[in-house]
Amino acid sequence: MVRLNNVCKKFGDFQALNNIFLHVKEGEKVAIIGPSGSGKSTLIRCINGLEEPTWGEVYLNGEQLVHKNKVMMVRTYCAMVFQQFNLYPHMTVLKNITLAPIKLQRKSRAEAEEIACHYLDVVGLRDKANAYPATLSGGQQQRIAIARALATRRKILLFDEPTSALDPEMVQEVLDVIVRLSHDAITMVVVTHEMGFARQAADRVIFMDNGALVEEGTPNDFFDNPKNERTRAFLGKILRQ
Repeated sequence: MVRLNNVCKKFGDFQALNNIFLHVKEGEKVAIIGPSGSGKSTLIRCINGLEEPTWGEVYLNGEQLVHKNKVMMVRTYCAMVFQQFNLYPHMTVLKNITLAPIKLQRKSRAEAEEIACHYLDVVGLRDKANAYPATLSGGQQQRIAIARALATRRKILLFDEPTSALDPEMVQEVLDVIVRLSHDAITMVVVTHEMGFARQAADRVIFMDNGALVEEGTPNDFFDNPKNERTRAFLGKILRQ
């Protein structure tokens, strides 16, 4: 479903990604962890076309993502949930969620609202359909952002540290939603600092450092028996906190 072939990304003299080879199968749930500045967010931004690799190729569903087709490709396959919620403050929750299905996918308002209400049920916020973002907690706003991504019904869902902007007491409500989604057939790539979530919900965990994929494995193997020294040092530091 997603394939990166020798992807490198430079910002001036700084190399953010270095020779990335990654294959995410359809329906697979992949958690990407690593220290800040390791290239995690840059990697998923290359998947959804927000960044173009300096060299290397990105493929979605077997088709190469290039400059001339990236808008069409991303609208066809990818939805993304960012660190910040990026909800339109002047629109109700319902209008935030129905905007893309109506404007980009040409769905009728009635159909878009039916889809929106379904996904508001999924994230447990049907009663907030007519509320404005400013009246919601951070956790509720992020759950609305997830519902908005789901309402596009795209096959690949990308999360860029979806709990990093939340107060600690709000983190679990968002993670609970993502864990429930992990049981569905959707393909998910999640950049996260939440080790418990990575162990519970991922099919595969990847550790990045200095722009490179250092180690990967199933959650049990990865957390219980990391083979790379850098992975062990990172996990030891995180788990002591």
